[in-house]
Amino acid sequence: MTQLSNLPYADLMAYQRETEALAQVAERLGWDQETMMPRGAAEQRGEEMGAMESVLHARRTDPRIGDWLAALEGADLPEAEAAQVRLIGRSYRRSVRVPARLAAELARVTSVAQGIWAEARRNEDFAAFAPTLAKVIALRREEAEALADGGDLYDALLDDYEPGATQASLSAMFEGLRPRLVALRDRIMGAEQPKGLSGRFDEDRQLAVSRDLAAAFGYDFNHGRIDKAVHPFSSGSGLDVRITTRTNPEDPFNCFYSTIHEVGHAAYEQGIDRAYLLTPVGQGCSMGVHESQSRIYENQIGRGRAFSGYLFDKMRAAFGDFGISDPEAFYAAVNRVHPGYIRTESDEVQYNLHVLLRFDLERALISGDLPVEDLPATWNSRFARDFGVEVDKPSNGCLQDVHWSVGLFGYFPTYSLGNVYAGCLMQALRDAVPDLDESLARGDTSPATGWLRENLQRHGGLRPPRETIAHACGFEPSEAPLLDYLETKFSEIYRL
Repeated sequence: MTQLSNLPYADLMAYQRETEALAQVAERLGWDQETMMPRGAAEQRGEEMGAMESVLHARRTDPRIGDWLAALEGADLPEAEAAQVRLIGRSYRRSVRVPARLAAELARVTSVAQGIWAEARRNEDFAAFAPTLAKVIALRREEAEALADGGDLYDALLDDYEPGATQASLSAMFEGLRPRLVALRDRIMGAEQPKGLSGRFDEDRQLAVSRDLAAAFGYDFNHGRIDKAVHPFSSGSGLDVRITTRTNPEDPFNCFYSTIHEVGHAAYEQGIDRAYLLTPVGQGCSMGVHESQSRIYENQIGRGRAFSGYLFDKMRAAFGDFGISDPEAFYAAVNRVHPGYIRTESDEVQYNLHVLLRFDLERALISGDLPVEDLPATWNSRFARDFGVEVDKPSNGCLQDVHWSVGLFGYFPTYSLGNVYAGCLMQALRDAVPDLDESLARGDTSPATGWLRENLQRHGGLRPPRETIAHACGFEPSEAPLLDYLETKFSEIYRL
């Protein structure tokens, strides 16, 4: 094996750690913008984000990286070092294709666009957001043209979030999901619906329970914090991983399961081997794999019968009577399938149908087949066809998600990919921990979270996405375990 002391690997990694540290600072500016920043500071924050992106882009395209990579080509490196070089090389090759001007302008415009979207959403005014959205799309299309090298524009953007995936491969997977999901949804809608919660739920008590739930799922508060945001998210990696949640006085599940979901993301980042801190391997390998962690925490574990019994007792202690008297009825309420506009509040059966709508529409926006001004009407027509419900206002339609305002085209399909991965992981987890439900019923998630940390989380970006899942599960990922899980679970709840 070639000796690392004779290679420029140490110089490359020292340089990369500084870049990663600066990227974390930029991410903290984004966290602040969503949680603490005064609304009037948006324009200045846009300039700050643009300046940070200029610095980061210059570092990511520094010719010395190319020299170091060339010197390391063909070197027989240990697995982790080889993965670092692979990821740095991938980033470098993509970065040098994007002009510095474009990178800075994207950062500036999307930072400002976020505030414009939020204001338009509050005012139910898509027209106020449309010109900004058109500008974001034009910039992302320009970036895609630089990255695609004559190939598919959407695939070039998708590669930012799920390396190796293509819209063709995802379309095939999603078309495998759609028929069985629609058939299951239609059977459920014809069945008797479980009783829901009743009453109002104090915000402070919701937040107190959400902190307990975060702790129960292993969130490390010494290296994190929970704040409120319009759209819950997780931010950071390594020793500083922050999450946000939101509250609804009539629906505490929104708060509780948003928290558990974001803890899944945070646990992945907090669980990565500290030896990889501030390196490319020291973060999640893709958004699809990241989403597998948030969804298995939220759904297969958090909405499972065993853990929901524990949550029932905590809610009774916090809120008293809320119209449901026993754990089994509560389990049905937690998993109630219901018509609704909002993706983040959707049940497991319909969630992926929300994602498929966005996947199709954002591809049309990037290709130019769907003009921005036609987006609301096209969204509303497609939603009525898919869900049988007429959209009543923009905040329940095409203004509900923050993603397009910040330029995250290619991100939405990773949510469904994450659900598919989560189905595979849960099958493997149950095979490995046959008495799992006994622990979950006590609120002890450690057998589940420990297995995930050991088999997936601690490795960070060591392997490509599908290989990461296959390594953890012992088999190649497919949509079959997710569909089998959903059909078994909901056929039982609804007595189908």
